[in-house]
Amino acid sequence: MSIQLLRVDERLIHGQVVIGWGRRLHPARYIVVDDLLAASGWEQELYLLAVEGETEVRFLDVGSAGAELARLREDPIRTIVLTRDLQTMSRLAEGGRLAGMRVNLGGLHPSPGRRALRGWLNLGPEDEIHLQRLVDGEVEIEARDLPDHPAVTPDEFLP
Repeated sequence: MSIQLLRVDERLIHGQVVIGWGRRLHPARYIVVDDLLAASGWEQELYLLAVEGETEVRFLDVGSAGAELARLREDPIRTIVLTRDLQTMSRLAEGGRLAGMRVNLGGLHPSPGRRALRGWLNLGPEDEIHLQRLVDGEVEIEARDLPDHPAVTPDEFLP
């Protein structure tokens, strides 16, 4: 499988992903799944500044990413797939497209209505609904900000 990491992180492509995860996993491609960002060339340019070397970056809406997911799973190009929020990852998983895969929860930061579980992991009621949908869809969940840090499992933070 060439998808090395499926990650939910509000900041999408940034230092923790590119350096912390990227240097460990050596991706040749990032797929950023975000409906609004997929339609905004100038915002895409900002994210491209964070990527090293010749690494490919594609910005896809959820529908396009979902249609390509089976191919991406088999493609030999080492890939990191990023979404900004759990709702988008949950939509990407519809129809069992992520069954048997692991989703990493990274930077979900404080905001009104969210409870702090770790400094970098904050969940609100909507987040928990989408997280439960992923679990029900046979998606393995781990929360971990960096690859060298211990993982936190959903039974430690879901009600």
